[in-house]
Amino acid sequence: MDRQAQQEQQLDRLASAPAPGSPSPFAAFGMPGFGGPPSAAPPEPRPIMELDGEEREDELDALSDWVDDFLLPVYGAEVTTAAPWCLQWQEHDDVVAWLHALWLAYQQHKDPEAGLSGLFVWHRDFLTHATAAIRAPGGPLSACMTSPERPAHRLLPGPPPSARTEKATTNAAEPGPAELGEPTS
Repeated sequence: MDRQAQQEQQLDRLASAPAPGSPSPFAAFGMPGFGGPPSAAPPEPRPIMELDGEEREDELDALSDWVDDFLLPVYGAEVTTAAPWCLQWQEHDDVVAWLHALWLAYQQHKDPEAGLSGLFVWHRDFLTHATAAIRAPGGPLSACMTSPERPAHRLLPGPPPSARTEKATTNAAEPGPAELGEPTS
């Protein structure tokens, strides 16, 4: 009888709603939705080129620390004409965009949730491609340092606006028929 009464009490406890703040009995099983209140989602990362002012400066400082303290010492390799570098890489917007994307991917792939192969995927899919594009002989740093004995920095001019953009700009500057006093239909 005592045993039956204990079982009935246990069934009543399990059937009732858990008290607020008490741990879920399912939390140990890793069941989503049963471990308590949902955690706040981390902020969505934004490309550095979309940031402005202090937010951009803070992100560039953090990126520079990662590049100087981790990326270059481990993956920097020798500076040559086939693999140029620039000590002022932060002034090359395209290089900043590439390195920021590489850094975001690194953060994602080093996370334990990426699994044991996360960093291999980062090396294969991100590091190799990004460094090849950034340090290509004809890439964005090709006019900069190609020898450690000759530090250099030069921003290469980008392409001019498309013909369509030029035409729209020219047409906007020219007075239209209504501005010339001509009747419009």
